[in-house]
Amino acid sequence: MKITEKLMVKDQLISFEVFPPKTDSSFESIEWSVRELAAVNPDFMSVTYGAGGGTSQYTTKIASLIKNRLDTTALAHLTCASTPKGQIDNILDTLKENHIDNILAMRGDIPQGFEKPQGEYYTYASELISHIKEYGYFDIGGACYPECHPECDSLEKDIENLKNKVDCGVDFLITQLFYDNDIFYSFIEKVRKKGMYVPVFAGIMPITNIKQIDRITCLSGTKLPDEVKAFLEKYSDKPEDLKKAGLDFAIKQINDLLSNGVNGIHIYTMNKPYVARTVLKGIIR
Repeated sequence: MKITEKLMVKDQLISFEVFPPKTDSSFESIEWSVRELAAVNPDFMSVTYGAGGGTSQYTTKIASLIKNRLDTTALAHLTCASTPKGQIDNILDTLKENHIDNILAMRGDIPQGFEKPQGEYYTYASELISHIKEYGYFDIGGACYPECHPECDSLEKDIENLKNKVDCGVDFLITQLFYDNDIFYSFIEKVRKKGMYVPVFAGIMPITNIKQIDRITCLSGTKLPDEVKAFLEKYSDKPEDLKKAGLDFAIKQINDLLSNGVNGIHIYTMNKPYVARTVLKGIIR
């Protein structure tokens, strides 16, 4: 089922993101995680394309498992920075053959050693979105950044770029992770004022360890509320206590978002079923 069709049945969706294995030898453990996550009945599950397209050959395989063997709606990521234009229709054909009818279309990370994508690669996600829209068949998702894309000069400019993506054919949006809901609410207000009324799913990554959050804030510039900084400092040498505090914060954050009418919650699970199970137990629905 397409994600927009699901939204006609339910006002708010809960979904998970998983990432594919890097090698065949690790496929079995990833498959176990995916099965465990599907068992708690998310409204859909997305499968990443891998940094620089490095694990893209497994994306369709995992998405097909989710859709065709686990009877769960699948959303396949597709990035254009590492995918030549000439290969895109082949990927779309394969996804269609596997009955996967939702795509998250992004530029993606630029592969190491590449300059800005051009020539045989699309430069912007909007170009990929237009291509998929012309192909037909798929619901198209786009990425958005409540705290501004790291490569953009300002949030205002980033929202203008987002408007272009939506105008090119985006059916729904999924945000980059954030930890301050007020930033999200302000972002949504700006998006709606620009005339973008597509559903927006809030991307949430529960904090489970210090290294994880250090890497995330370094790469994305995500701001941490004082409450988060406090428990990170308090439990810096107590990993189990930090994990509990991180999961408790995620539950609190999600319940606030749901009570304020967000279209859906997209949980970045890091392929950890216990994260999804714990969070879902605490959600008020």
